[in-house]
Amino acid sequence: MKAIVINEYGDKDVLQEQEVQKPVIKENQVLVEAHATSINPIDWNVRAGYLKEMLDFSFPIILGWDVAGTIVEVGSQVKGFKVGDEVFARPDTTNQGTYAEFTAVDEEFLANKPHNISFEEAASIPLAGLTAWQCLVDVLKVKSGEKVLIQAGSGGVGSLAIQIAKHLGAFVATTASGKNEAYVKELGADQFINYQTQNFEEELSNFDVVLDTMGGEILNRSFKILKPGGRLVTILGSPDEALAEKYQVTASGFWVTPNGKELNEMGELLEKDILKPQVGHVFDFSEEQIKEAHALSETHHAKGKIAIKIK
Repeated sequence: MKAIVINEYGDKDVLQEQEVQKPVIKENQVLVEAHATSINPIDWNVRAGYLKEMLDFSFPIILGWDVAGTIVEVGSQVKGFKVGDEVFARPDTTNQGTYAEFTAVDEEFLANKPHNISFEEAASIPLAGLTAWQCLVDVLKVKSGEKVLIQAGSGGVGSLAIQIAKHLGAFVATTASGKNEAYVKELGADQFINYQTQNFEEELSNFDVVLDTMGGEILNRSFKILKPGGRLVTILGSPDEALAEKYQVTASGFWVTPNGKELNEMGELLEKDILKPQVGHVFDFSEEQIKEAHALSETHHAKGKIAIKIK
């Protein structure tokens, strides 16, 4: 089968089209013929070698953490899905990611693709959507009426997190560039901070929750807006324990885990148009197009998600 792989760490030019063996499924897995995948920042962080100490990968590495497609083979122990089902998932992708024509997926990580969205839209959801969902619902346990800051609301995780936080009944503030003010407000943001002209910590105070998607200096400044007893989660790095103690808040880093049950819950919200996929860019499934998609993602200025149309 055709796949886009890396055989060494480096810039986007290490991405190569290559023929690789089609996955052989285990008894608890299905084989998905991929119609679409998507680009996430972790893709190029792995490609560049930034996560090689954390992730035990060996070359050739097929990148990609999202898939949407049709089941073409079912393992003997799979009970809830059949050949022909349209599904989407964030698979377990050790060395065998989703920049490929076929992907093996454990049944427990699968969800039925909502009928009202395209494969490209479905592929935009799993990693970013589960990240937003698990941060807000499982870790931060956001409650109705709470004040939530979502950093970088126009990005892949942020654009879904705004919608999920509003669904939970929160008051949502978000940071974005001036050109994206109308966009994040359409998603449901109650308060917009233009990071190009405003310092969010001078505009916001007494917040219950921060979901940080930026890390570094932005993460450290985020502590200032929380009230004592507030909660912070970052998806980039680890928060400073001394700052958490200083501001009397709980703070943690986060790493998403595949979860078909939660993906199905989001699927129901997608079916009802409560949650809407945010695909800002679509590229074709080729070496050159995926290089372009990586370059766009690395600018940190892509609006919504970047999808790859495979079929």
